Amino acid sequence: MSAPGAATTYYATMASPVGELLMTASDDGLTGVYLPGEGLEPASDWVQDPARFEACRRQLDEYFAGDRVTFDLPLAPPGTAFQHEVWTKLVEIDYGTTISYTELAHRVGRPNSQRAVGGANGRNPVCIIVPCHRVVGANGSLTGYSAGIDSKRWLLEFERATAAR
Repeated sequence: MSAPGAATTYYATMASPVGELLMTASDDGLTGVYLPGEGLEPASDWVQDPARFEACRRQLDEYFAGDRVTFDLPLAPPGTAFQHEVWTKLVEIDYGTTISYTELAHRVGRPNSQRAVGGANGRNPVCIIVPCHRVVGANGSLTGYSAGIDSKRWLLEFERATAAR
């Protein structure tokens, strides 16, 4: 049971080519999209509300069909001001491309903070929609991904293939 005055967490799931996605939201907007490799399960006090996620589900289906490269959803992920600053820059990375953590740190305006920027990138709770998978190592290597490197590789290869159509 939630504490008095605590925000309600709503959730729904959907099938996708990378496995069943768990979507979460508050009254303010989408708070998370989690891939299976992240191991998140709904808490006992969360409220299942598939209708709340219709737009999210539709836009993700369009993405996986190769028909959508950006998203237009109200986002409300929990995080610090710095994390939100980094996540805002992630949304600006072009579909089908990658940048390095160093480049992301430059874009955030903190060129000497690659580790902090990488940490914020890794804590992004809205996978795919806020495309943290588009950030790679300086040499192009696929470095850490909360849902696993195989999911990151799949998303990048999928985007490159559909961008080339």
